[in-house]
Amino acid sequence: MITRILVWLPRICAAVLLSLFWLVAASCRGGVPEPTAILPSPTAVQPKETPTPFQPSPTPQSLAARVNGEAITLEQFNAELARYQAAVGIQLATGDQQRVLDDLIDRLLLAQAAAEAGFSVDEEAVQQRIDELVSRLDNEQSLVDWMAAQGYTDESFRKDLASSMAAAWMRDRIAAEVPAKAEQVHTRQILLANSEEAAGALARLQAGEDFAGLAEEYDPIARGDLGWFPRGYLVDERLEEAAFQLQPGETSQVIETDSGFHLLQVIERDPAHPLAPDARLTLQIQALKEWLETRRSESDIQILLP
Repeated sequence: MITRILVWLPRICAAVLLSLFWLVAASCRGGVPEPTAILPSPTAVQPKETPTPFQPSPTPQSLAARVNGEAITLEQFNAELARYQAAVGIQLATGDQQRVLDDLIDRLLLAQAAAEAGFSVDEEAVQQRIDELVSRLDNEQSLVDWMAAQGYTDESFRKDLASSMAAAWMRDRIAAEVPAKAEQVHTRQILLANSEEAAGALARLQAGEDFAGLAEEYDPIARGDLGWFPRGYLVDERLEEAAFQLQPGETSQVIETDSGFHLLQVIERDPAHPLAPDARLTLQIQALKEWLETRRSESDIQILLP
């Protein structure tokens, strides 16, 4: 079996945002009632103007970061950090704090790009999503309880939900740009445990033995068949580079990786072969990663954690 890159399509859905993004992406339906507006009682006579008493300026909120002029508050960061810790259930290290902040920054970058592309999330759309959540959970109270357990108020939940919806829209747009076809090779391998065995197998091939027969000897079930794969699919770039240098029927030299010692043979090549679902997902993950790296390099990101 090919070792695959097993990571979630949007990086923004790392552990710190798992709960909320699960609700958004899976359309798990649950919701909270809209807060009742408290309106002043109508009066027939307008009161006379009275001097406005002096009110001090509000204390500025402490910030964790500023992304292209848009703030991530320290309160928001600490709330996400608490959710992350609750999800993993262990004492957090310094790297975990950075991971949480990176996820918040990535989500904001995606949401900002969605706005630039003309996508917006209004209160009606947020409420519709909440109503969808309600219809999937046992009852409205289930979401209320979940929000309370996650440290959300109605206001903060709606704000994060809107941001997540915008980020998910941009994520899907990036993923959709990955084509359904790509240059691919159909490859088989012989995987050996040590260099001596690998040298012996290579000598047998050079002496004229059939690669397919020898591959079946070492792997009776799959016969060493790796199937079709595009560039960017294999975890080990050395294997991938070697495979794409071969023409059909050609055999590689011994390639050493963390998995062992490999011999490869390309069976077929196709400049535009349909991508298998997991291969396309891997390329979509890579496309999102590259998009975020580029977006970060072009953005004004200030880390303001104390």
